[in-house]
Formats: sequence, C-alpha cells, structure tokens
Amino acid sequence: MIPGAGVPKKRQRTTATRHYSSSSSVSDKTLTEISQNHHHYFTDTDDALQFNDASTADVILRLFIDAASPLDSSSSSSPDSLTNSDLHLYLHSHILRRSKYFSALLSDRWISHLHPPPPEHHSTSSSDHDNNHELFRLNLGVPPSPGSIQSHLTVLELLYTNDITAAIDSASTALDLLPVALELLFEECVRCCVDFLEAVPWTEEEEKRVVSLLPFLSEEESKELVARVSPMGEDPCESMLQGLISSAMNNYQNTAFVKAFVGKILRDLSSRETAKRVLEKAFKRSLKTVKESLEDYSSPVFRGDHNETEAIQRLNLHKASTNGKHLLWLVERMIELRVADVAVKEWSEQAPFTADLQRAFRDDDAWRNIVPGLPAVILRCTCKLANAVSAGTILASKQVRRKLVEDWLPVLVVCKDNVSPVSPSNKSLYLELEETFLRIISTLPMSDSQELLQRCLSFSTRNVEDCPHLVRAFNTWFRRAARPLKSDCLSDQ
Repeated sequence: MIPGAGVPKKRQRTTATRHYSSSSSVSDKTLTEISQNHHHYFTDTDDALQFNDASTADVILRLFIDAASPLDSSSSSSPDSLTNSDLHLYLHSHILRRSKYFSALLSDRWISHLHPPPPEHHSTSSSDHDNNHELFRLNLGVPPSPGSIQSHLTVLELLYTNDITAAIDSASTALDLLPVALELLFEECVRCCVDFLEAVPWTEEEEKRVVSLLPFLSEEESKELVARVSPMGEDPCESMLQGLISSAMNNYQNTAFVKAFVGKILRDLSSRETAKRVLEKAFKRSLKTVKESLEDYSSPVFRGDHNETEAIQRLNLHKASTNGKHLLWLVERMIELRVADVAVKEWSEQAPFTADLQRAFRDDDAWRNIVPGLPAVILRCTCKLANAVSAGTILASKQVRRKLVEDWLPVLVVCKDNVSPVSPSNKSLYLELEETFLRIISTLPMSDSQELLQRCLSFSTRNVEDCPHLVRAFNTWFRRAARPLKSDCLSDQ
C-alpha cells in the first residue's frame, strides 16, 4: 500500500493481481516484442495528449517485471537502475489522475516527497526537463505472469479513452483487465469490466477467476456477480431438486424422458442427504394424495345425481393412478440411492390405506374400466420396497418387517382373486411378491412366522409342484420347529 495515498485495503495491488499463475520471468526479448506490437487505439480523451507521446509527456513510467518483491510503485529510480527489460512509457499527469492510484502519487504532497526542489545554485539536468517542464519518474512493477505486461499496457492506454467498453470484447479480456484496474484504482475501467462480466456467460475456468476477484470488489460492485455464483436461502440445492421432481411428475405429458434426466441428476448429486430429504418429502406427498383419492373413492361424502357421482369417482381413481405411478418412480429412485428406509417404514404403517385398497378392488368393478393398471402399480411399489428389505439393501426392524407383510399380504390376495384375466406380467409380479414376502417371513421370530405363513396358503395352486416357494417356506419353518430348545441344548453340554 502506498504510504499516505489512502488506498483501500481490499484494493491493494499485490493481492489483487496475484491471482495469475506464477511463471518464470519474462525475457528481454518478450518485453521488447510486447512494446513494439502494442497497438495504440484509445486516444479520444484529449486530442492534444497521446499515449506514450514523448513530446508532450510530463511523466515517465517505468514498467518492469517484479519477480521478487511486492510492488512498490512509489519508489523513484535513478537512470542507473534501468535495465533493458524495462518499458519506459511517456504519459501525462492530467490523464493519469483518472486513476486514483496515480492521482495519489501525483498529489502535491507526494510529488514533493519524490522530487525535492533542487538547490538554487545547481542547474537541473536537461534529461529531467522537456521544454522547461519537469518529467516525473514513476515505477510500476508487474508480476511475471503470462499476459501481465500486455494487460497493464492496455489499462494504461485505456486512461486515454472515454470508450472503455470498446476494448472489452470477451470475458477473458475483462478478467485480464479487471485486476489491473483494481490495482490502479481505475474505477471506470473496473465498472466496465464488472458490467461486461455480469452480462455474458463464463467457462468453468473463467468462473473460478471471477470468484477469486470478488473479495477485491466493493459490495455494490460485486452484488450482481455474487448473486450469480452464490446461492440464496438455506439450502438452494434442496429447493432446486424439489422443483425438478415436481416438474418431472406434473408438468409434462410424456414424463419418461424428463424423469430419466432428473434421475441422473439425483444419482450425480454429491450430497446423498439432500437427495434423501427431497425424495422423502415427495414420497410422502404422493402417498398422501393416493391415500386421500382412494379414501374418497371408497367412502364418498358427497350427494348428487348419478352422473355427477360417477364423474367424481372417475376423477378420484385417475388421481390415485397417476400419483401411484409417480410414487413408484420415487420408490425406485430411493432404492437406487439406498435412501428408502423411511419409505419402508411409512409403507408398513398403512393399515387404513390397505383396507381401502381391498375394499375398492373387491367390492366394485368400476376401477377395471377406468384404471385397470392401478392394482399393479400399487403392488409394484410394495414389491420394490419388500425386495430391498429382503435383500438387506434396507435394514428394517423386526416390527417394520412384520407389518409390511401383515398389512400388504391381504392386498396381494385380493388382487389375485379379483384382477382377471391375469396377464403374464401380473402373474410374474404376484409370484415375485409372494416369494419376497416368504423370505421376509423367514427373518421373523417363529411365533410371528407361524401366524403369517398360515395366511399364505392362497399362494398354493392345484399342483403342489407349482408353488415350490411355499413348500420351501413351510419346510424351513418345520425344520426350525424340530430343533431342540436352547435350554435343552445347553443342558446336553
């Protein structure tokens, strides 16, 4: 920081410009080439004052590669300290004062410190005068980074124009110029760079550079950029996922592709806990809708003519069927991500819901003509969750395992008895769910499995050979029942 210059701390040059990657020192040849190839095209501030015009300049700025120490542009230099790797720019104090940094350096107090008046008897060297006008010498150290010299030259030349935006044609250019503009406290250039960055897309690498520069911008300057890269609210990822899931289920006619895309987003999400919370909320909402629709269908509380009643009943069934499909998709995603433990527990506590399902599928034929696929959708949800439990993907408690079979086994039985004709896909579904229930029963205490196995006799068919899964389950139970009691085993020892 320049002593006495009043430069804000967050705009210290050494911090703002060190975002460049470090590199070896720029060679003399490179520096010379940059000087020769630098084009002058910003000259509209004052027709009488041209960038790097030795005939009218009152400031010589030494631009040099500073590889070893923090920048200190306030120090004066003697001609002996100049090397071939330095660039000497002929500039004008009137123009330089557009930069608050140079304005401080060129203030009366600082100039008198740098250039004390010569003694009266000593004549001033002609090298320090041009047409009786003193040339003030300033230094500006530049980091040894690719493009650093070029960026400094461009910003210095931009002091000579009122159309700064003409020089900023890409996000990369704005990011090259912005650190230098911050270093020199060239507020107009800072504002133009920020405005450009706010309005255009960035690559991932450019975004990293933007984020690294945010601490050096004022709150007012950075607010639009911050809003673009920093989330608002407590958990923006959760909010976004909720919106995606809701849209995938409700806002598109053909939801298959949208659901597949959202499923990929969920799989790629870094936070499984966030996915778990969002999926659980969506699962509970969809389950609640299905339950309420079936409850309204099974126990209507409205009065009206027959046509009105039938229309409302059809609406309830369609609502239950549509949300049942959403529910199945959510169950599949939860199992895939291994976050379905809450869903299994919820599914095992649905005695009123399973009673409504049994009543609807047993007592009324209307659903067959309206939503014939509803029973299969509900049973697939049950089968997916039960399979995850039996496979150990979800570790459910003994109570949850028992209730899962106890409440949903009657629904399976009613569907087998009332959904006809039985399609091959439904037959396969029924068999899979039977086998899964029997595997879960085998994990329960013998008293529980004894009670539940007796309810599974409907799994049998005309031929014993057609139900090996049921035969296997009973054989397992009787083998265990024939085993000596634990106390007897201990007494034998």
